[in-house]
This record gives sequence, C-alpha cells and structure tokens, in this order.
Amino acid sequence: MKFNYPRIRLSDIRTKNFNKGNSIIYITVGVAINVILSYVVSVFHLPLYLDTIGTIAVSALCGLYPGIITAVTTNMLCMIFNPTAVYYMIININIAQLTALFGYKLRQKKKYKPVFYICAISLISGLVGILFQWVILGEPQFVEVSDMAGYLNEQVGLNYVAGTVIVNVGVNFIDKIISVLFAYSILKLIPNDYKVAAFNCGWKQKPLPIPEREKIKKRNLKNKKSLQRRVTSMLILDSLAIAIIMGTTGLRLYYNNLKNEYRNNAARAAKLATQVVNPNSIDWYLNSKKSAGEYENAEYKKSDALLHSIAETVPGIEYLYIYQIRKDGCYIVFHTNEAFRNEMYIGESIPLDKSFEPYMDAFIKGEPIDSYEKENAFDFMITAYEPIFDAKGRCVGYAGADVSESYLSEYMRVFILRVLLIFSGFFILIIGYGLWMTGFYLIYPINSMTTCLDGFMEKNDDQEKIDENVKSLRELDIRTGDDVEKLYKSICHMALATADQMRDIRYYAEANAKMQNGLIITMADMVENRDSETGAHSQKIAAYVKIILEGLKEKGYYASKITPKYMSDVIASAPLHDIGKINIPDAILNKPGKLTPEEFEIMKTHATSGKQIMEHAISTVSGENYLKEARNMAAYHHERWDGKGYPEGLHGEVIPLSARIMAVADVFDALVSKRVYKPAFPLEKAIEILEEGSGTQFDPKCVEVFLDSIEEVKVVLAQYQNM
Repeated sequence: MKFNYPRIRLSDIRTKNFNKGNSIIYITVGVAINVILSYVVSVFHLPLYLDTIGTIAVSALCGLYPGIITAVTTNMLCMIFNPTAVYYMIININIAQLTALFGYKLRQKKKYKPVFYICAISLISGLVGILFQWVILGEPQFVEVSDMAGYLNEQVGLNYVAGTVIVNVGVNFIDKIISVLFAYSILKLIPNDYKVAAFNCGWKQKPLPIPEREKIKKRNLKNKKSLQRRVTSMLILDSLAIAIIMGTTGLRLYYNNLKNEYRNNAARAAKLATQVVNPNSIDWYLNSKKSAGEYENAEYKKSDALLHSIAETVPGIEYLYIYQIRKDGCYIVFHTNEAFRNEMYIGESIPLDKSFEPYMDAFIKGEPIDSYEKENAFDFMITAYEPIFDAKGRCVGYAGADVSESYLSEYMRVFILRVLLIFSGFFILIIGYGLWMTGFYLIYPINSMTTCLDGFMEKNDDQEKIDENVKSLRELDIRTGDDVEKLYKSICHMALATADQMRDIRYYAEANAKMQNGLIITMADMVENRDSETGAHSQKIAAYVKIILEGLKEKGYYASKITPKYMSDVIASAPLHDIGKINIPDAILNKPGKLTPEEFEIMKTHATSGKQIMEHAISTVSGENYLKEARNMAAYHHERWDGKGYPEGLHGEVIPLSARIMAVADVFDALVSKRVYKPAFPLEKAIEILEEGSGTQFDPKCVEVFLDSIEEVKVVLAQYQNM
C-alpha cells in the first residue's frame, strides 16, 4: 500500500472556498464515521474499536489540529453509549499526531513505510489502552482479551498481565489495519485539488511550500528567543498554572465534600442500625457468651443480616457494629467484621482506645455523638455513633459505623487519574489550538514578510530585483483580519512607495551621472583640442585605469579601498587628470622639441593647476565624493613611488591610490603613442620601461596587474591605433 500525496502547489488557494477547503466539513464527516462505527461495534459487542478511522483520514488530509479536534469530539460523543470513552481521548489524539506527522513526511517526499506507522499507532493504542483499562475498569475492556490471556496462561505459562498486554496490542493491530485501510479508501475518493485545498485550509495568506515551512521551523528552533518559543512557553505555562490552581482547588473542595458525604453516610448507617436491633434484647445477647457465627437465635440472626445489608448498601461503610460502652471497655453485641465474628464472642470486652476519651461522659450518659475521625492500628476512620434506648428510655448500647479514609483515598486516586486523563486531552487541544493560531496568524505571516523584506534590502542596488520582491510581498496576500494584516498592508504600501522612489532616484542619479560624464568629457576635450597629437589620450587612459582597477580587485589588493563606487568614480573622472594643462601656453604644450628647464617648470605647474581647478569645482557643486578622485589624479599622477616626483614629493602609499594607478596608465600611453617631441615606442619597450620603474617610479602592484592583463591592453591599443 502506498500513500500518494500531491506536491503542494504555490498557487494561491483561498480557504474561503467552502466546497473545497473548509476543514469543518471534513472534521464533521470524520467524527460521524468514528462515532457511528464505534456505536456499531459496541452494539454487536465486537472486540474492536473502529473509532479512529475519521481521525486518521482528517489528520492525513487537513493536518494536526483538525485531527486533534476530530479525536476529542469523537471521544466526547462516544460517552453517550460508552461512559469510559472520554478517558481514552489521549490515545486518539496521539494517533492524530502520528498520522499528521506521517502525512507531512510523505508530502516532503521522504520514504516512510506504512507498516511502521501502523505498528506505532497499534503499540500506543495497545499499551496505553490496556494500562488505562486496568486503572479505570480494573480489568481488560473486552472479555475476549481476558479469555485469551487466561488461555495463554494455562497453555504456555505466560503471566496473565503480560498476556493481556500482548493480546490487547494484537487486537489493536488488527483494528488499526482495518482503520488505516478504511481511511486510505476514503482519501482515494477525494480529488487531488480538494486534498491540496484541505491541507492548506488553515492559511491566512498564500500557502508556503513545505521546504519554506521547514526553514522557518529550523530558524525558530535555533533562535531561543523566537516568537514561536515564547508563545509556546506562555501557552504551556499558563495552561499548567490554571490547571494546577483550579485542579488543586477543585480536588480539595471535592475531597472535603466527599468526606462530608461519607460522614453523613456513617451517621445514616448508624441511625439505620438502631432501627433493626431490638433494644430490649441487648442485655440478653451480651450474656450469651457465644460467637456471632454460632449463635442460633432467630432474632439475632435477622438483625445481624440486616446490619450486613446496611453496611453493603450505604456507600463507603467499612464496618457496622453494636457496642455497649462502659467505663471498662466496649462490649460487643453485633459486628459486620468477619474477623471479629469468628475470633470474639458476643459480650466480650474490647479495651477503649484514646479516641473514646473526649466522649466518655457522653457515652455513659447515652448522649448523641457527632461523627469524628479516629486512628486505629492500620488506618484513619470516620466514625459515627447513635445511642440505642430500650423501652424504659435507658441507653443500652451504641450503633457505630466506620468509613475508612483509605477507601476515600483510593476513590480519590482513581478520580484524580480519570481527571488527569480527561485534562490531558483538553490540554493538548488547547496547546494545539494556540500553536495553530500563532502559526497561521503570527509566525508564518511575520516570517514571510521578513523574508521578502530581507530580499528587498539585500537587492537594493538592482531595481528589477526590488520590483520582484515587492511583487512577492504583495502576493503573500496576508488576510488574518487583525493587526498583522494591517501591518502587512502598511509594509506593502511602504515597499511599493520605496520601490517607486528608488526608481525615481536611480533615474535622476543616472541623468546626473550622464551630465557629469558629459561635463568631464567636454572638459577633457577642451584640453585635448589644444594638444593635437594626444590621439584619444583620455579614452585610452580611462580604459587602462579600468584594467588596473579590475586587476587589483581580482587579486585582492587594496580590498578595503576598491569598492564598486570607488572604481566607478576613478574610471569616470580619469579623463580629467590633465585638466591643469588648460593653463599651459600652447607654445610649451605643443613644442616639437625638448623643453628647457624653465619651460619644464611651467609644464609641471599643470598638476597644481589641475588640483586647484578640481577643488574649486568641488566647493561650488555637489558631488565631492565623485570629484575628489579627479582632484587626486590631477594633482598627484606625476608623483613617484620613491618620492622623487612632483609637485609635493609624496612617496609610497602616501600617494593616493587613484594617482598611482593613473601614473602607470599615463606613462604607458605616453610611451606607446606618437608625440610631437618623439615617435611611438614599441609595446615591448614600453613594457620594459614599466618593469624597470616598478618599485621606484610606480606602485609595483599596479604594474603587476597591468602587465598581467597585457592582452586586454593590446585590445585597447588596437582599438585606438588609427586615432
């Protein structure tokens, strides 16, 4: 036999669909099946139960809590024809729990054989069931179980108790096989769409797939301060506290009422005893000196039989007797205790115990005695005495009735066990309801929103991902009808507004970036237009800078510095590195020969001029973070690693990283490009010069990554070789 559960679809299955998803219908049908079949086996006295078929079907179909409701309702209704059914509620609930767990594992596509499940519910039902039967009934529920256990005891010498356990487990195994097959047949008749809807009927949002539910459960288990842990702890502690307080108070009141009831029973029995004894014959009986069993007097025997009848009829009476109480002892007239009847004779004296001392004057005077507690050799007793008067009004004896407090204690012990059995079922029902409510109304909605918002924040640089997360958030469709739903709607509005705002910001940022890039290109063109032989110097420089930055990032050099924002700023502002040349005279800038020392000093001022120009731009327009690297490159791209550069003689990593990168890119482009004052160097010669300058003129790491990417450099050279 194989259970087939459809994979839970991610489509939104609404629980308001009455025909498909309303679990009340399934619970009602499940309870009806349980009660009807249980009634049938009860009427025909079959050694089966068949009261869990509906529980199994509902638990497998709808999940744990509907299964628990089915179990509790079933046992409550079965009390109509089977008063002890309520005590087995916990067994039915355990079957619901195991079935729900088994069905859930099957939905996870985990391999669990039905035979293990059947054995598990059979063992629980058999072992726990026979234990409850011994406690509540004092014997197995079915005569067939007792007979078979007796047969095993006679034939194979198996202990009777062990035999009842084995036979009861076997009976339950047969019962559960029939129940599971019946439930499986019912499930096969239900269409898959209805099964999916029934399983998802508790959701107050778009149902989560099982893997997502498992993630939430594992996350909550790891988090000791999770909402689910706190709510569960609160429910358990509150339920236990209420149960302990009410149970203790209720049991105490019940015990006191029961004690008072048995006090009254003792007084009533003593009163009745005075009415069945002939007072005028008591003195005559005392002189017989024979045991009650040997006394042949018809009147005595009749009174003795009536006293026994009273002792058996009035609840709780342990002993009923007639004493004539004197100062030297109690003289026996009648006693229902068989040991007294056989070992002592009528008229024999029993020494007075301490309990008589407070009442001796009243006993001698023949006054009524209120019931009181006394201690004998084995137990505490509640005792009531009623005086017996003869025709002359003389007190000739007392009728006494004893109620053993051990009887009350045993009664209370059984009563408490029964209360605990009933309470345990309702306790699980309450806890289950609390967990079901918090799960579907709090835990799942909050975790679902958290997951979407986490994705929203993690992907805040990708508008498409942001829009997808907003869509996923809106598709949750949380409809708890309370503050959680209000929170969800507010979050949806906020997320949607934030996504739109980020879209607008991104649009304006892109427009601003385009404007800045255009400004940079324009300013770079202004410089290049004065130097007719730079040959797309700015474009090539930007490409080389990008190659060096990507190489540094790939190797993990200057990782804390090289961020996506930093790379973008450096690449975008690289064309402005020579902005200071705008102040250099054309005669010097385009001189075909070597510059004189005076002319070179003027040329060197382009670094300082570039710094001033960019600082002025930073102070007058927003975007300092964007332009500060342009200032660094304009000011320091002629500084050397060994400190022999200009304009400030900076050295090593004191030189801004963007300027060190620009130094390599600028020198390399100058080497491989034709200038008015020199021809273009071969690529190999340029590489050789860079290698020689590594660690003296240039940052060795920048040279390293640039030369490692020489194939990319060649592509750039080829692209601009005709420009």
